[in-house]
Amino acid sequence: MTRSNGQLDRRTVVEAAAEATATLRDLLDPKGLAAAVDPVGFGGALAEAGKALVRRPLPVARGVLGLATGSGRAAVTALRRGLGSHDAGPAALPDKDRRYADPSWEGNAYYFLLRQQHALFAEQLRRVAGELDLSPTARRKVDFLVAQAIEAASPVNWPWSNPTMIKKALETGGQSLVRGARNALRDVATNRGMPRQTTPGQFAPGRGVAATPGTVVLRNRLIELIQYAPQTEQVHEIPLLLSPPWINKYYIMDLAPGKSLVEWAVQHGHTVFMISYRNPDESLRDVTMSDYLREGLIAALDTVQQITGAAKVNVAALCLGGTLATATAAWLGARGDDRVNSLTLMNTLLDFAEPGQLGVFTDDTTVNRLERSMRRSGYLPAASMKITFDMLRVNDLLWNYVINDWLLGEDPAAFDILSWNADSTRMPAAMQTEYLRTCYLENQFAEGKLELAGERLDLASVKQDAYVVSAEADHIAPWASVYAGAAKLGGTVRFVLSNAGHIAGVVNPPSAKSRHWFGESDHLPADPQGWRDDAGEHKASWWEDWTPWIAERAGELRTPPTIGSEVYPPLQAAPGSYVLGS
Repeated sequence: MTRSNGQLDRRTVVEAAAEATATLRDLLDPKGLAAAVDPVGFGGALAEAGKALVRRPLPVARGVLGLATGSGRAAVTALRRGLGSHDAGPAALPDKDRRYADPSWEGNAYYFLLRQQHALFAEQLRRVAGELDLSPTARRKVDFLVAQAIEAASPVNWPWSNPTMIKKALETGGQSLVRGARNALRDVATNRGMPRQTTPGQFAPGRGVAATPGTVVLRNRLIELIQYAPQTEQVHEIPLLLSPPWINKYYIMDLAPGKSLVEWAVQHGHTVFMISYRNPDESLRDVTMSDYLREGLIAALDTVQQITGAAKVNVAALCLGGTLATATAAWLGARGDDRVNSLTLMNTLLDFAEPGQLGVFTDDTTVNRLERSMRRSGYLPAASMKITFDMLRVNDLLWNYVINDWLLGEDPAAFDILSWNADSTRMPAAMQTEYLRTCYLENQFAEGKLELAGERLDLASVKQDAYVVSAEADHIAPWASVYAGAAKLGGTVRFVLSNAGHIAGVVNPPSAKSRHWFGESDHLPADPQGWRDDAGEHKASWWEDWTPWIAERAGELRTPPTIGSEVYPPLQAAPGSYVLGS
């Protein structure tokens, strides 16, 4: 910042002034101000909803009348229950909701009435919103806001209407209230006002997670490549390359021992390599999807082949890493290169026509505003990504911790998945905009229009055998959309539906709770629900189904290859340095 004589560096001053001027110009520009204040464009959706209400006020009137009538009936029922009755209220309640496990919600007339009033409010708000005549974009945003409002209004989330908080305060002599207030103040000051999901330091890469022994054998500006040490006397001759998403750190695929897909594959005789992406900063602002293809997957494939001497490589990939892996297979195919032997795709969108809840954040207006907001920094901040994904599961990832941390004064329980979730990453500006426009807005990959690194990519040209697994409760890559993309692949596809959600569907080691479904043939009918109805249920993890499938495509057994080579010597022990970048 300063010269040796203490005077300000002229270049630094000029650059700072230019940045400040650009920031002010953007904020004075109505579009720039809109991008800063309302990056998702909820204001426009609410304005459209307001106009729809003015045109057709009757649904609102019916909703108000319905809420008033139901509230009156609920009040009478609550009064009678206070006198010993066990009458059911007018609102239909779900059979199971762990948030309302406290018996006071049934046994105390006050809390019973609060829950009934909330359920009636939710019913009428959904009904009114559902009758509005809205554009598809506004419909997605309004429905999302309605869901957020309903969850926020839940009486269990607030101190004056949570019986468990009162009991906890009495049990601890008020200490829980003191701890809760301290936690809330701490989170306002240090966590952007969001309750902590984890306690810092509980897990760290290389300690508790990302702990499978391995060595970094390649480093370029985008990736480190980890080669894992063999744990069997012999290994399959065709190595396995894992392609994670760069939206988060790679170790969701190498979580805690016993929950690590890497460990599972190594213990089943595979020579496993993992891509670990660098957490980008401003210097990578112009990196594109083509760069990720060439310097990510292609560079990794080259290295794996040179070290192992294998002519082909099996690739297993997750989420955005799966989209890129499939694009890489198509890109290589366009050049007559068949070195990708098989594809395993986990919760991967290839057809983005129905993106599910993420459609709220991926319309044209939102992408334009996001592009403007990234212009100054050169990347999408990690916090923005995390908040977006947290809002898709707001009960589990927000309100659950408001209750635990702030109302009850507890510290978050140690949980490796949420520790990984909190270890979020940035996204390069050019790549992020390109990805959202070409995939989410224009669905180019599914329509055969996507061009990367000089080649037009066609899903039908991906002839490799593919094992495609999705999760029935996935809120990021809806399983029916994953199915639609899998059906466009040109090779033989084994489609598997796992239980759980986007992450727990992948971190799915064998357990009593594990379930998966698959059809009797590899033919995928046009209707995903028809496939689902005919699929057989298997009380096991999909890992157990995948193990013989990948083994059949991994070749004969051989002596394990060396760790690294003369061309790619060992650089450092796993988990490497890029995963530690913050």
